[in-house]
Amino acid sequence: MKIRKSYLAIPLSITLMASAGGAVSAHNLEPAQPSVETPASDLRSALGHLLSEHAYLAAEAMRKGAEGTKDFDAAANALNDNTTDLTAAIESVYGKEAAEQFNQMWTNHIGFFVDYVKASGSNDQAAKEEALNKLDNYRSDFSKFLETATGERLESSSLADGLQMHVNQLVGAFDSYVQGDYEKAYQYERESIHHMHMVAKGLSSAISDQFPEKFHETMAVTPAADLRAHLDHLLTEHAGLAVTAMQNGIDGSKDFEASANALAANTKDLAAAIASVYGDEAGQQFEGMWSEHIGFFVEYVKASGANDEAKKEEALKNLDGYRAEFSKFLEAATDGRLKSDALAEGL
Repeated sequence: MKIRKSYLAIPLSITLMASAGGAVSAHNLEPAQPSVETPASDLRSALGHLLSEHAYLAAEAMRKGAEGTKDFDAAANALNDNTTDLTAAIESVYGKEAAEQFNQMWTNHIGFFVDYVKASGSNDQAAKEEALNKLDNYRSDFSKFLETATGERLESSSLADGLQMHVNQLVGAFDSYVQGDYEKAYQYERESIHHMHMVAKGLSSAISDQFPEKFHETMAVTPAADLRAHLDHLLTEHAGLAVTAMQNGIDGSKDFEASANALAANTKDLAAAIASVYGDEAGQQFEGMWSEHIGFFVEYVKASGANDEAKKEEALKNLDGYRAEFSKFLEAATDGRLKSDALAEGL
C-alpha cells in the first residue's frame, strides 16, 4: 500500500495514515478491541516520555546555566542521560549506525543551545546568532535523517517546521526567563513539553507503519492510544513541574510563583481530562484532592526551610491520608477496574 508521503505535519496536524488509492489494510477489516496496551501504543508512550523529558530537562538546564546554580552539572548530566536513552530507542528500531548518526546530531543540537546560553550570559549578540544559525542547519539535517530513516513516511519540510517550533519554544522560554517574564517562560516550557508528545505521535505512527510485523500490526494512533498519550503528557508534566516548584520554593527563587502557577494550570488540565470522561462532578472532586496533595508538598517544603521536623511529619501524614482517599476515588470511578490497594502503593 502506498502511503501518502505528507500524511504527517509535526507538530499539530498529525493524522492517521491514508492510502493513495483508498485501499484498506488487512488489520483494519475487523474491529479491534480498544486497548491502551499495544506494541505501537507502547512505542508512542516510550517516545513521548523520552522526547518530552528532553524538552523539560533542556529548559531546566538552560535556566540553571543562566543562573549558575549549584545543580547545573547535575541537570546537564540528566539531559545527557536522556540523550543516551533516546539513542537506545532509535537503535532498537533502526540499528547501531542510525543510532550513532542520531546521537551525534542530537548531542550537537543540545550543544548549540548551550552556546546560546553562554552567548546570552556575555551579551554576545554575534555568538547568539551563530548558535541560532547552527540550530537552523541542524533542523535541516535532522529532518532529512528522519525522512530517510522512515522511508519518507515523514516529510523533511514538515519536520523542519516542527523542529523550528522546538527551537522557538526553548529559546523563548530561556529569553523570557532572562528578561524576568517568568509566566511566559513557563508557558513556553509547557508548550515545548506538549509539542514533543505530538512529535512522538507522528514518529511512532510512521515507525509502526514501516515495521508492521514488529509492532504486531497495531497502530500508534487510536482513541485509546490518544487517551494514554494525553494522560502520559499531563501526569509526567505534573511530576516535572512539582519538582521544579519544590526546588524553587526551598531556594526562594524569583520564579517560584510562576512555577507554582504552571503547576496549577497543569492541575486544571488534568481535571478537565477527568471531567471529559467522568463528568464535571468527578472532575471537581479530582481537582480538589489533587490540589490538596500539592498543598501538602508545599507544606513539606516550608517545614524543610524552617527545619521543623514535626511539620514535615505532619505533611507526610497528610499525604498518606491523601493517597488512601484518592485511591478509593479512582477505584470507584473505574468501577473496580483499578484496585485501591495497588493504587495506594503506586501513590
